[in-house]
Amino acid sequence: MMAAEPWIAPSHVGSSVGMASTGDFGRRIIHKRERLGLTREEVAERANMSAGFVNYLEENPDVPDTGTLIGLASALETTVEDLLGGVRNRPPDRDPTITGPVLEVLEPDECLSLVAPGGIGRIAFDSSYGPTVLPVNYKLHQGSIIFRTAYGGPMDQDLRAGVKGVEIKIGFEVDRIDQVRHEGWSVLIQGPAHHLTFDEVPEIMLTPWAGGDRELYIRIVPDQISGRRVHGL
Repeated sequence: MMAAEPWIAPSHVGSSVGMASTGDFGRRIIHKRERLGLTREEVAERANMSAGFVNYLEENPDVPDTGTLIGLASALETTVEDLLGGVRNRPPDRDPTITGPVLEVLEPDECLSLVAPGGIGRIAFDSSYGPTVLPVNYKLHQGSIIFRTAYGGPMDQDLRAGVKGVEIKIGFEVDRIDQVRHEGWSVLIQGPAHHLTFDEVPEIMLTPWAGGDRELYIRIVPDQISGRRVHGL
């Protein structure tokens, strides 16, 4: 865990600040911390913040931003909703009707738009060793996913059906996750893996994720495209 940055209280917060200035939010933090038998330092370590900041939150009525709330709730083994005492103290930039993460189903066109920039994805298939998931650098080209591997390598062999005209169907997944805000999206594309001939290789810049001599291009033509987006608190 990365060390938390030093935190300096605002100039109006001094050593004389005590429970008299503590709001309901601070009292709930204290109650839940003491119920778990934790010190401020232990809560700070769990939440990846400074002990001084935990002290400030306990002794002042201010409600922090959503990312801080999520980390603090996790450290105190509770929920953001519980820390806020319902919806009364919810930060003003959030919809008060939303009480937890929301799952949104994505349309195929939006899924393709999300994966269009390229980058690192994962392919899933049945290999000679059993179910396998491997990272690959990929490009989206004319609606298909393209990645590179080595001729004669394990992936080349495992993705060949051994029957002329028959191609093995595999899965391809890309996701982008914001762990702090508990938000992100995931796209799954399923389709046959086609080994491109020299004449079929498109003129695109594509470096294999593992490096080395990997001149075999494989194309996944989507049969099914699905995706989900999670909106955090």
